[in-house]
Amino acid sequence: VRLAKSRWRIEHDYRELKTRLGLDHFEGRSYIGWHRHVTLVSAAHLFLTEQRALPKALSRA
Repeated sequence: VRLAKSRWRIEHDYRELKTRLGLDHFEGRSYIGWHRHVTLVSAAHLFLTEQRALPKALSRA
C-alpha cells in the first residue's frame, strides 16, 4: 500500500510540473538551457509545496 501511495504521489507531482509549472514548454536546443529550465521548474515546485505545508496563519503573515 505504501508503494502504491508513493507512485500516486510521483504521478501527481509530475502532472503538476507539466500542467501548472510549464515543464513541457521548453523548446530550446541545448542541454544547458534544458537543465536550467528543469532546475527552475523544480525550484518553483518546491516553493509551492512548502507554501502548501505551512499552516494558514503563518502563510498570511
